[in-house]
Amino acid sequence: MDRRTYLKGIFTVGALSVTSFSIFKWVDFNSKINPEKFREKLPIIAELAEMIIPRTDTPGAKDAGVPNYIIEVLLNCTTVRQQHKFYYGIEDLEAYAKDNFDRDFLQCDKAQKHQALQYAADHADYPYVILNKINNKFFGQSFFSKLKGLTVEGYCLSKLGATEGLAYDYIPGKFEACIPLQHNQKSWATK
Repeated sequence: MDRRTYLKGIFTVGALSVTSFSIFKWVDFNSKINPEKFREKLPIIAELAEMIIPRTDTPGAKDAGVPNYIIEVLLNCTTVRQQHKFYYGIEDLEAYAKDNFDRDFLQCDKAQKHQALQYAADHADYPYVILNKINNKFFGQSFFSKLKGLTVEGYCLSKLGATEGLAYDYIPGKFEACIPLQHNQKSWATK
C-alpha cells in the first residue's frame, strides 16, 4: 500500500464519520420529543422561573403558574428543534450542577443555583451577532433566552402577575403615551 492510498483511506473514513454523526444529530434534533420528558423537568423549570421572578411583596413565578405555562408553550407553540434545544439546556444545567457541586440542581443551595444559572446565561449566546442569528434561525433561541422570555411572558399574562405584580387598570380612562413613574410605582399591565 502506498502512502497516497493510505491517506485517501484515512480521509474517507474521517469524512464518513463526521457526516454520519452530523446526520444522526440532525435526525435526532428533528425527531418529535416525548411530552413526559418535559413534565419530568417541571420542578427544575419551576425553580429556574422562581429564580428569575422571585416572590417578594408580589407573587413569584411559581405562584403565577409560570412553570406550567412554559411547558405548555414549549409543547404546543414551538418547533421540535426549539424543544430539543430547551431540553438539552436543562440537561446541561443539571450536568453543570452535578460536576461542580456533586449534587442535583434541586439539592443545591441558593448560591450554587445562582452560579449554575449564571453559567447558563454566560453560555447562552455566541460573541458574534451573525452567529447568533444563524443559530436562532436553524435551531431556535438559546435555552436561557427562551427560559427568560417565557418566564416574563407567562408572569405578565397571568392573573396574579397582571393584577398584583403590575399596576392593572381594567377600565383605562384615557391614553397617555409617556407618563413619568413615581418613586416605587409599579409598571403598568395595560397601556
